[in-house]
Amino acid sequence: MSEEPLGPTDLPVDEPIMLAAFEGWNDAGSAASQALEHLHEVWGAEQVDELDPEEYHDFQVNRPVIALGPDGRREITWPITAVAVATGARTGRQVVIVHGIEPSMRWRRYCTELLDIAAGLGVRTVVTLGALLADVPHTRPIPVTTTSEDEDVRHRLGVEPNTYEGPTGIVGVLQHEAATRGLHAVSLWAAVPHYVAHPPSPKATLALLTRLEALLGEPIALGELPEDAAAWQTGVDELASEDGEIGDYVRQLEEAKDTADLPEATGEAIAQEFERYLRRRDKGTGG
Repeated sequence: MSEEPLGPTDLPVDEPIMLAAFEGWNDAGSAASQALEHLHEVWGAEQVDELDPEEYHDFQVNRPVIALGPDGRREITWPITAVAVATGARTGRQVVIVHGIEPSMRWRRYCTELLDIAAGLGVRTVVTLGALLADVPHTRPIPVTTTSEDEDVRHRLGVEPNTYEGPTGIVGVLQHEAATRGLHAVSLWAAVPHYVAHPPSPKATLALLTRLEALLGEPIALGELPEDAAAWQTGVDELASEDGEIGDYVRQLEEAKDTADLPEATGEAIAQEFERYLRRRDKGTGG
């Protein structure tokens, strides 16, 4: 699975692209869902559709929320899946943003409805975002892996197929259904340190947005997110310094991570990176 930066021309700018993230099992530290919330805000996305929660949610699991509305009246907010659209200022690319909570039931119908909406908007590429708990140190860059089952996408981006086998969430199902329809499907996953799993996880959110910025070739205003990520890391540093057991564990993770990163400088890795560079150069010049 690739952790290499992606070039800004890897995906055609004249085709709408869908980005999807779901709160719940696929969203450690709320990193993925908060990445799309951030995009929705900074890109001024406008909601164009939503899925009826009555069809897909057990409200005893994902309960509606009651609160005072702007007019002082009490309102109920239901756990909908919202579909919004934004336009990239630099590329003019149309980006469809899907944000919801992992449904409790009827996953195949849920994915069918989402992909039907995507088809109506002209989407040819679906990018799902997820976050998982992993044995990674908070002091190192957050790993973001990029995979695809689409051979053409793997060639363009220089990424590997997903080799995971086991229980999956709605992200995995949506990826599979998109590929079945002949859409290009790409999956991004951030690894959140499992010993600081409680949301928010701004460093992981920042890592996902950085990868998306490279993938889309569209600048993303980060606002206070880098400062939030730095403050988060400082807070975890303090926790580790106050708890000797956690501190020792973090140092073990750092050693393992640093050792694993060493082979990236081998001749084979350099050759692979040069091949990716040549492919992108040729593509950029029409060769």
